[in-house]
Formats: sequence, C-alpha cells, structure tokens
Amino acid sequence: MLEGQKPLTDHLEDLRKKLMIAGGCWLVCFLLLLNMSARLFHWLSAPLQEALPPGSSLVFLSATEPVFTHLTVAATAALIISLPVILWQFWAFLASALHWQKGRLGAAFVMTSYLCFLSGAWLGFNYIFPVIFKVLIRMGSGSGELDAMLSMGSYLSLALKMVLAFGMVCELPVLMILLARLGTVDRCWFVAQRKYMLIVGFTFGALITPGPDVLSQCSIAIPFVILYEVGILGCRIFGKE
Repeated sequence: MLEGQKPLTDHLEDLRKKLMIAGGCWLVCFLLLLNMSARLFHWLSAPLQEALPPGSSLVFLSATEPVFTHLTVAATAALIISLPVILWQFWAFLASALHWQKGRLGAAFVMTSYLCFLSGAWLGFNYIFPVIFKVLIRMGSGSGELDAMLSMGSYLSLALKMVLAFGMVCELPVLMILLARLGTVDRCWFVAQRKYMLIVGFTFGALITPGPDVLSQCSIAIPFVILYEVGILGCRIFGKE
C-alpha cells in the first residue's frame, strides 16, 4: 500500500456512510411527500389531460395500479428533491477516494448539475410534453375509429422517463466541463468526438421518446447536440490549462 493511501475497508466504510446519508435524505422526503402524491400526479398528468379529446380521461387497469402509481410519484419526487444531497455525497466519496482537493469545484458541480437538471425537466414538461402528446393522440385517433384510453401507470412510466431524459440531457455541459476541469479529457477530445455525438444524440432521442415521429425524436436529439456544443465552449473557457 502506498504511503497516505487508505485501505479498501476504509473506502467501503466511507461509501456506506455516504449511502446511508443519501438514502436517509431520500426516505425522509418520500415519507413527507406520500400525502401529496395524488396532487403531484394530477399536476404531472396535466399535459396529457389537455391533449385528450373531450370526454376522455385516464383509467386504471388493475386494482393496485393507483396505489403503485402514487408510490412511484412520491418516490421520484423525493429523488428529485434530495438530489443535491445525493450528488454531494457522490462527490465527497470520489474526492476522498481519489485524493481530490477541490471543494469549490464540488460545490459548483452539485449546484450547477441540480439547476441544469431542473431546468431541463421544467422546459421539457411545459413546452415539449404538450406538443408530443397532442401529436401522438392525433395520430392514434385521427381516423375516428379509435378512442384514446390511457392508463395512469403507463402514462406515468412514459412521463417520468421523458422528464428524467430532458433533465439528464441538460446536465451534459456540466459533465463535460467537469471532466475538462479535472484534466481527464480536454476540449480537443470532445471536438474530435463531435460526429459520433451527433449519432448518439439522435439514437438516444429515438430510444427515449414514445413515438416513431420525427418531432418526438428531435425534441431530445436537437437539445443534446446544441448542449454538446455548449459544453465544448465551456471546456474552452473553464477547462484545465
């Protein structure tokens, strides 16, 4: 063992403590949000409710579906609220294991990651969701032979997947700048990967969006490509010299 290097058991004990803090914070938030899960789901389903034809509404297909839907809503909301604590514990463990002395960088990473995630989720929910669901429902019921009848569980699964996707896409520049700041890679490496990231962006958009239409795929792919360029610019400004 090198001088000053902690044994593996110490790292595992440190990891256990960090996981307990992160998990405890999530659990407290989850318990506090349980009573609000119905209101949260009502708010989350607003884009779909506006897109549904008159007289249509969400349904549940099994007796347990509403219960598990509300539990999932509360669990996801708790995860989003406790994300700063989780990110800080993640950073603290890495800094301790890799002997980083970058406290200010860690605080900036946590704060900007959380703000970017919230911004992406908010923009996707308020501006992209309504358009996507209107297009999809119009495609399905435009002939007049079919009626829209979506279950609350299937809608929640789709909505959460897309909310998390928009949030993670907006964190791309933060991750790129962090890697450049730590000296792991530099701006030139990201520039060299630009053509591959274009393919990755559209592939990710095709996998994460619900329909085969180009609009849904581009709603993820175009922000991905734009934010990748923003990340390259950020690496040039904030990257390690």
